Amino acid sequence: MNQPAVSPTLDTLFQRTLMRQPHATALLDPLNKFRVTGHEPRRMSYAEADTAIEALSAYFVESGLPANSVIAIQLPNTVEFVLTVLAAHRAGLVVAVLPLLWRHAELTAALNRTAARAIVTMSTVDGVSYADLAMHAAAEAFSIRHVCGFGTNLPEGMASLDDVQARPPGTARAVIQDGRKAAMISFDVTAEGFRPVPRPHFSLIAGGLAMSLEADIRQGATVMAAFTPMSFAGLASSLAVWLLCGGTLALHHPFENDVLEQQINAHECDVLIAPAQFAQRLGDSELAARMPSLRNVIGLWRAPEQVSASEAWIAPHAPFTDVYLFGEAGLFGARRGEDGMPVPVMPGPHGAPREQSGSSIAGEILLTPKGTLGLRGPMVPIAAYAPPPPVGDSLIAQPPRDYVDTGYAARLDRPSGAICITAPPSGIMAVGGYRFLSNDLQEWARRLGQGALLTALPDRLSGHRLAGRAQDNARAREALSELGLNPLMVEAFRDRSGPV
Repeated sequence: MNQPAVSPTLDTLFQRTLMRQPHATALLDPLNKFRVTGHEPRRMSYAEADTAIEALSAYFVESGLPANSVIAIQLPNTVEFVLTVLAAHRAGLVVAVLPLLWRHAELTAALNRTAARAIVTMSTVDGVSYADLAMHAAAEAFSIRHVCGFGTNLPEGMASLDDVQARPPGTARAVIQDGRKAAMISFDVTAEGFRPVPRPHFSLIAGGLAMSLEADIRQGATVMAAFTPMSFAGLASSLAVWLLCGGTLALHHPFENDVLEQQINAHECDVLIAPAQFAQRLGDSELAARMPSLRNVIGLWRAPEQVSASEAWIAPHAPFTDVYLFGEAGLFGARRGEDGMPVPVMPGPHGAPREQSGSSIAGEILLTPKGTLGLRGPMVPIAAYAPPPPVGDSLIAQPPRDYVDTGYAARLDRPSGAICITAPPSGIMAVGGYRFLSNDLQEWARRLGQGALLTALPDRLSGHRLAGRAQDNARAREALSELGLNPLMVEAFRDRSGPV
């Protein structure tokens, strides 16, 4: 009897490399990890990582988490994040990724919307107690049964996952490895509001393939991932790219320029994946001398409308690949030519790599009737973005939509026929990757007091920056905290705009 073809999962890809080279280096922590989390940096082989994954997976099973239930993760860009995601998948769980800059209200809403059974976090990140944030959010989420953390001085009632990794693995659970099963839930902000976006394994792998094939990442490469992993793009550009190339994943918790350069040279990294504006600041004429091991640079654009106006890349020894990000809807990449300028992106199906005839179709780009950019393809979760049913009593079924409208204004360039992305979605702001509705600014400004001003100004590095004015700056920051903003987010506002 013929067995049906089953697409691989992330854990399948990991175990393939594990069987081939168990003692090869798999994971490298940030060099400044002790400052960020209080943990010493770790260097793990595939066999060592597999042992830790087995122990964490067994703990999730023994804790009574049912297969296909949701486990929420709010962790920095360290090996604990990678180990937890793979352990959850090995236990048959679905991972919901929670950005570090989220405020308490969003954290609670995400846990309730996904009916998460457990949450995993770090005791502290950059001096902020994420263990306390998780405990407070879990108290307001009826579905949460387990709160787990890495690090020391965890609150009472929070299980220590460091202790779990230190003991032998326990109970395993037989899980069917099928790439069509749900793998992750990320969260987007659209004009309609807060939106959970579920994805299967094959969708994540498709995103990783679109990047790795377009950038021509070699097998066995050492990949430096310096992009926050709490999104589809973050997981695809770090976890998926690493597992597809079967090499080493070096992690950097954004951002310290000197530490990043030190890591790249110490680990002889072949590939750098980072926010595009940040990567471009590294790409001067001395890049070959400063970081001679680099062979590929992948820049992820949170504001894809800025790509066409970006500066030329002048480091020919490490070609630059632009990756256009559209929230959690999807992405596509385009490697720059010899002149270092962005290449035209044509509508229609696009392969990976883009210019190679006969390459596999990574997705399709189209213009919608509203003059916005639409995406379709294996990585695009069309059902998650389905428009609400029309109001009325009509019994005629509406035709299904087979693409996602990203909301980004776009047009066709008449001479070349290329797609030109001209503006971000209306009514949505982004500060350092944190997306929110522009209407939220009015509520935040109201809490600052009479005569206060808070506005979002365009910023090439972070999309927007918050600028404000208040008679009492200390009271202004206190008011933002009272509103439920994560303390790191308050600091981010202050750092980008001066005192709020």
